[in-house]
Amino acid sequence: MAALLGRLVIYTSKIDQMADFYAKHFGFSLSRADDDRIVELRAQTSGMSLLLHPAAAKQKEGQVLVKLVFDVENVSTFCEAARADGLDFGKIHKADGYEFANTKDPSKNSIQVSSRAFRQ
Repeated sequence: MAALLGRLVIYTSKIDQMADFYAKHFGFSLSRADDDRIVELRAQTSGMSLLLHPAAAKQKEGQVLVKLVFDVENVSTFCEAARADGLDFGKIHKADGYEFANTKDPSKNSIQVSSRAFRQ
Protein backbone atom coordinates (compact mmCIF):
# COMPACT_ATOMS: atom_id res chain seq x y z
CA MET A 1 0.00 0.00 0.00
CA ALA A 2 1.39 3.41 -0.98
CA ALA A 3 1.12 6.50 1.18
CA LEU A 4 1.11 10.11 0.00
CA LEU A 5 3.45 12.54 1.75
CA GLY A 6 1.16 15.44 2.55
CA ARG A 7 2.66 17.50 5.39
CA LEU A 8 6.00 18.55 6.74
CA VAL A 9 6.36 19.60 10.38
CA ILE A 10 8.79 22.42 11.12
CA TYR A 11 9.67 22.96 14.77
CA THR A 12 10.27 26.63 15.49
CA SER A 13 10.25 29.22 18.24
CA LYS A 14 9.29 31.84 15.61
CA ILE A 15 5.77 30.73 14.65
CA ASP A 16 4.48 34.16 13.58
CA GLN A 17 7.65 35.10 11.66
CA MET A 18 7.66 31.73 9.91
CA ALA A 19 3.96 31.96 8.99
CA ASP A 20 4.49 35.46 7.56
CA PHE A 21 7.62 34.34 5.67
CA TYR A 22 6.00 31.36 3.92
CA ALA A 23 2.78 33.28 3.19
CA LYS A 24 4.61 36.30 1.78
CA HIS A 25 7.34 34.61 -0.24
CA PHE A 26 5.77 31.27 -1.24
CA GLY A 27 2.03 31.99 -1.26
CA PHE A 28 0.90 29.73 1.58
CA SER A 29 -2.39 30.46 3.32
CA LEU A 30 -2.58 30.36 7.08
CA SER A 31 -4.94 28.12 9.04
CA ARG A 32 -4.93 28.43 12.81
CA ALA A 33 -7.49 26.89 15.17
CA ASP A 34 -7.95 28.51 18.57
CA ASP A 35 -7.46 25.23 20.42
CA ASP A 36 -4.46 23.99 18.40
CA ARG A 37 -0.85 25.00 19.01
CA ILE A 38 0.12 23.93 15.48
CA VAL A 39 -0.24 26.48 12.67
CA GLU A 40 -0.98 24.97 9.28
CA LEU A 41 0.25 26.61 6.10
CA ARG A 42 -1.59 25.35 3.03
CA ALA A 43 -0.22 25.55 -0.49
CA GLN A 44 -2.41 27.53 -2.91
CA THR A 45 -1.89 24.87 -5.54
CA SER A 46 -1.53 21.16 -5.10
CA GLY A 47 1.40 20.68 -2.83
CA MET A 48 2.50 19.80 0.63
CA SER A 49 1.22 21.63 3.69
CA LEU A 50 3.67 22.94 6.27
CA LEU A 51 2.84 22.54 9.94
CA LEU A 52 4.57 24.99 12.28
CA HIS A 53 4.99 23.36 15.66
CA PRO A 54 6.36 25.18 18.73
CA ALA A 55 9.92 24.00 19.36
CA ALA A 56 10.88 22.67 22.76
CA ALA A 57 13.49 24.69 24.66
CA LYS A 58 16.21 22.12 23.89
CA GLN A 59 15.44 21.74 20.19
CA LYS A 60 17.96 23.36 17.88
CA GLU A 61 16.54 25.35 15.00
CA GLY A 62 18.12 25.49 11.57
CA GLN A 63 19.21 21.89 11.15
CA VAL A 64 20.77 21.05 7.81
CA LEU A 65 19.66 17.49 7.14
CA VAL A 66 16.46 18.53 5.33
CA LYS A 67 15.97 21.19 2.67
CA LEU A 68 12.61 22.50 1.48
CA VAL A 69 12.64 22.66 -2.33
CA PHE A 70 10.05 24.75 -4.14
CA ASP A 71 9.50 24.04 -7.85
CA VAL A 72 9.59 27.15 -10.04
CA GLU A 73 9.82 27.26 -13.82
CA ASN A 74 12.17 30.23 -13.94
CA VAL A 75 14.61 30.50 -11.04
CA SER A 76 16.07 33.88 -11.96
CA THR A 77 12.63 35.49 -12.38
CA PHE A 78 11.48 34.07 -9.04
CA CYS A 79 14.66 35.21 -7.27
CA GLU A 80 14.36 38.74 -8.71
CA ALA A 81 10.75 39.01 -7.52
CA ALA A 82 11.69 37.60 -4.11
CA ARG A 83 14.57 40.10 -3.78
CA ALA A 84 12.19 42.96 -4.56
CA ASP A 85 9.99 41.61 -1.77
CA GLY A 86 12.85 41.41 0.75
CA LEU A 87 14.10 37.81 0.35
CA ASP A 88 17.61 37.30 -0.98
CA PHE A 89 18.69 34.02 -2.53
CA GLY A 90 22.31 33.07 -3.08
CA LYS A 91 23.97 32.49 -6.43
CA ILE A 92 21.92 30.75 -9.10
CA HIS A 93 23.56 27.41 -9.87
CA LYS A 94 23.23 25.57 -13.16
CA ALA A 95 22.97 21.77 -13.03
CA ASP A 96 22.03 19.06 -15.53
CA GLY A 97 19.35 20.93 -17.45
CA TYR A 98 17.99 22.99 -14.57
CA GLU A 99 18.84 25.83 -12.16
CA PHE A 100 18.55 26.31 -8.43
CA ALA A 101 19.25 28.87 -5.71
CA ASN A 102 19.32 28.67 -1.91
CA THR A 103 18.30 30.78 1.09
CA LYS A 104 17.19 30.33 4.73
CA ASP A 105 13.87 30.92 6.49
CA PRO A 106 13.57 32.88 9.78
CA SER A 107 14.42 29.72 11.78
CA LYS A 108 17.49 29.14 9.59
CA ASN A 109 16.07 26.10 7.75
CA SER A 110 17.48 25.55 4.27
CA ILE A 111 15.21 26.60 1.39
CA GLN A 112 15.78 26.10 -2.32
CA VAL A 113 13.96 27.12 -5.49
CA SER A 114 14.62 24.78 -8.39
CA SER A 115 13.53 24.30 -11.97
CA ARG A 116 14.48 20.58 -11.87
CA ALA A 117 10.81 19.50 -12.03
CA PHE A 118 10.46 21.37 -15.34
CA ARG A 119 13.61 20.11 -17.08
CA GLN A 120 13.16 18.34 -20.38
